[in-house]
Amino acid sequence: MRKLKNEELVRLEPEEFNAVKKLNACIVLDDIRSMNNVGSVFRTSDAFRIEKIYLCGITATPPHRDINKTALGATETVAWEHQESISDLIQQLKNDGYTIVSVEQADESTKLDQFQPDAKRKYAFVFGNEVFGVNEQVVANSDVVLEIPQYGTKHSLNISVSLGIIVWDFVSKTAFFKS
Repeated sequence: MRKLKNEELVRLEPEEFNAVKKLNACIVLDDIRSMNNVGSVFRTSDAFRIEKIYLCGITATPPHRDINKTALGATETVAWEHQESISDLIQQLKNDGYTIVSVEQADESTKLDQFQPDAKRKYAFVFGNEVFGVNEQVVANSDVVLEIPQYGTKHSLNISVSLGIIVWDFVSKTAFFKS
């Protein structure tokens, strides 16, 4: 066994990426403080062909060197827009037929291993501030509150880790890339 060289990896060119079918999911980031986290979200979203990222509230927007440091060019391939009000955005997404999924610890949350997404539906995955989490009003207006089970002493995961887990779980359960 050997490591593959970059030129051996089959990857889309940016023009091809723009033309291919995207995952029926978008990402909503609300009040994310770390630009490195924002860049990581772009990079993961590129890897799994997320259709769009919404940057809300104080979340920084490209171009910025701290975002670019971790995004490695993904800000040029993944569609994104800034929305000041997450509440307005959530209503707009609901009107557009999205299932709103807040990633948060809540009294009636669904554990990730119990989550069964419908491959035919559109999903908006909401991630909140690194300290305060998803806004309480957004949690209350969500169709699903999804929780990643944790078994250690800490109460949370870094947003970029959480996003990677959630998106991989969604992709594997919907078999998007196998069709």
